[in-house]
Amino acid sequence: MSILHGRGLTGPGAHDDGFEEFARANQTRLYRTAYLLCGEQEGARDLTQTALAKIFQHWRRVSAADHPEAYARTVLTRTYLAERRRRLRDLLAHTPVDVPRASVGPELTVTLLAALAELPPRARAMVVLRYWEDLSVESVAELLRCSESTVKSQCSRSLARLREQLGPAHVYTARN
Repeated sequence: MSILHGRGLTGPGAHDDGFEEFARANQTRLYRTAYLLCGEQEGARDLTQTALAKIFQHWRRVSAADHPEAYARTVLTRTYLAERRRRLRDLLAHTPVDVPRASVGPELTVTLLAALAELPPRARAMVVLRYWEDLSVESVAELLRCSESTVKSQCSRSLARLREQLGPAHVYTARN
């Protein structure tokens, strides 16, 4: 089931000025980025849906942008970070709960997602945008409203932490 049909973004007026076409063309890419940010399917679906809903609300502005895909990625990332900050505030306001560490399985995907989950939300967003989305340091800095040196230092620290958690790279390569 597509995200559009599953959550109510279709119907009268939803296709106005090309929104539906834009959403269909970009929902898979947005979902993949959301999955890397959230680390789980349901959260990624919700994040993608929320971002598309926000884009729909401001579609005239988005469609007039030079790069609507970049605008959508910005909305997705900022929505993720805002939700994480909101969850952190809620968590700090209540009794702390022990969160069990994710079990690292033998598959690289599971292992990488578990390692990404250990990064703080903003650092995780920087790593995903910089290395998964292949954005430049300048683009990530603009997207997250921080300096380029912050992006460089956070990515460097995050990659070092990931390398430490994941261990030697040769463990993940297939040998015949």
